[in-house]
Amino acid sequence: MKKRAILVVVDSLGIGYMEDVKKTRPQDIGANTFFHLLDKAKNLSIPNLEKLGINKLLNHPKLQNTGNLASYGIVELEHYGADSYSGHQEIMGTKPLKPLLKPFRFFMDTVKEALEKEGYKVEIKNVDKPYLLINDLVVVADNIETDYGQIYNVTAPLSYISFQEVLRIGYIVRKNVKVNRVIALGGEGITIEDILNSIEVRDDGLLGVNSPKSGVYNKGYQCRHMGYGVDEKGQVSSILAQNNKQVVLIGKMQDVIECEKAYKIPAVDTNLVMSEVEKSLDIVNEGLIAATVQETDLAGHAQDLNKYAEKVMIVDKYIKRIMNKMKPNDILFITADHGNDPTIGHSQHTREKTFVLAYGEKIKNVNVGNRKTLSDIAATIAEYFGVEYPQNGTSFYKQIY
Repeated sequence: MKKRAILVVVDSLGIGYMEDVKKTRPQDIGANTFFHLLDKAKNLSIPNLEKLGINKLLNHPKLQNTGNLASYGIVELEHYGADSYSGHQEIMGTKPLKPLLKPFRFFMDTVKEALEKEGYKVEIKNVDKPYLLINDLVVVADNIETDYGQIYNVTAPLSYISFQEVLRIGYIVRKNVKVNRVIALGGEGITIEDILNSIEVRDDGLLGVNSPKSGVYNKGYQCRHMGYGVDEKGQVSSILAQNNKQVVLIGKMQDVIECEKAYKIPAVDTNLVMSEVEKSLDIVNEGLIAATVQETDLAGHAQDLNKYAEKVMIVDKYIKRIMNKMKPNDILFITADHGNDPTIGHSQHTREKTFVLAYGEKIKNVNVGNRKTLSDIAATIAEYFGVEYPQNGTSFYKQIY
């Protein structure tokens, strides 16, 4: 019998701060993204998540349905901090490594020299607000949408330069820094002036491009995340592909997960992401359909709880449609990668535990307990398919089947 796993990651939909934040991230004490959305959003109706059993974990008085069609559990973050890229690598089965935390100015001279050796024109336009401008078209600077010193962005207007060339620059940057992530990204229909005019300085001193303000997401958006210490061959997506299973990566998932044989569908809009999951059920006979809903995280950064709630309701609507199209051997996993509480008082990710819901016709509806790493999801998918286990994680398949 053919098997399919559907994995939906609702980016940043955490369910309560991790205990270690008291020492490592005191600004996140009190964070509980999902619970606070239910508390304070004008409208958050999630009947399908309720039926699956989300309130077994949230225990929120606004949710009346306490039953559960799915198995459920709490999942802790093993990766350092609260990072989407690291969270996704962990979900796919990578053992997280602790990166160096430094602002881009720490590596700027090294990166400048490396790019110049490769024949690029490299300028520091303003010594008081330092960033690198490459060939008058590409900006290298801090990522100002996440934690201090974790990520550098390589941003370009793709109407004037190919994404392959932006990637080449990005790989040179990646080779010369030891931070968690380097992101090469760009969009069409914008100019380098749009990008330069969107450069901002954060209160903590980080300097970089405000990506939404620059317009990179509006048209022809392309993106590639390059991580630290990630071997994609040990991830369940690549393992499945090597075993001749179909792998479809949708939305931000295809930005951050490397899988040579995967079919990749770029998408940011939540309706588009979820509709592509639904469409993929008509195409994939056996394998993994994995998608990330990114707009929830963007709403968290904007501290817009009503927009966040709106995106969660879109996800909930499609969950019912996906469940209706599932075959007897299919399993649907729903989870998140960290938190981004719009009510906590800052606009960065929050280090929160997440949830896992696992639903299928043949799947039990039991509590799988407190999981110590997001990689347990990858290990469970691997056991479900009967393939090699990923680098990290402990399967809970025998608990739910």
